[in-house]
Amino acid sequence: MSRTTRLFQLMQSLRSHRPPVTAATLAEDTGVSLRTLYRDIDALRGLGAVIDGTAGYGYVLTEDPALPPMMFTDDEIEALVLGLRDVQAIADPALANAAGSALTKLHARLPAAQAHRLKHAVLTARRFIKPPQPAIDVAALRQATWDERTVHLLYTDGEGNETERMVDPLGIVYLQNALCLVAWCHLRQDSRTFRIDRMRALTLTDGSFRPHRIAMLRDAIAKIRGQKQSD
Repeated sequence: MSRTTRLFQLMQSLRSHRPPVTAATLAEDTGVSLRTLYRDIDALRGLGAVIDGTAGYGYVLTEDPALPPMMFTDDEIEALVLGLRDVQAIADPALANAAGSALTKLHARLPAAQAHRLKHAVLTARRFIKPPQPAIDVAALRQATWDERTVHLLYTDGEGNETERMVDPLGIVYLQNALCLVAWCHLRQDSRTFRIDRMRALTLTDGSFRPHRIAMLRDAIAKIRGQKQSD
């Protein structure tokens, strides 16, 4: 393995592990001795990588735009293109545009050979049946989910009944050809899924359920997998 390849592998190892990453872990990942690992850390720092920490404590990588271009394997590039193309096909307009922008940025930052492979990837995604267009601002719903804020919904269920719901938004998933919100429903006092195309209006409230979203989402996803129940 060349030194350049090893340094890229070390960067990937720093990105992959939960910081701080011990020198022993990094040395094992890159297949070098601790002495060589310390020299490689110093070499990356000399190239502009911001790596905090010392031997005996562990290392933390702070990403910086001045770092050398990231390297992907051929399969990783195909996976990125396939995933982002699928987002363009099924997501709401704001997220679909973001996926296209991400592809453009990746193309600009990759080395020439990999940028060519990204532009002419073998894999892509096409959807002949696109999800129904949402009537609400899905970007605002995503932000409320990140902020862990309770929202008020005007919602039409599968039987055409219009209801008002107060829910804690936990995540958005693609289920049965439709984007769905996974949420804790205050009315049902249980987790439910709500089709986003059936939401007629969305209002943010001052209610907060921070910091419980991750645990609540984990439980809700387990329930979906086990029961496949939707509202």
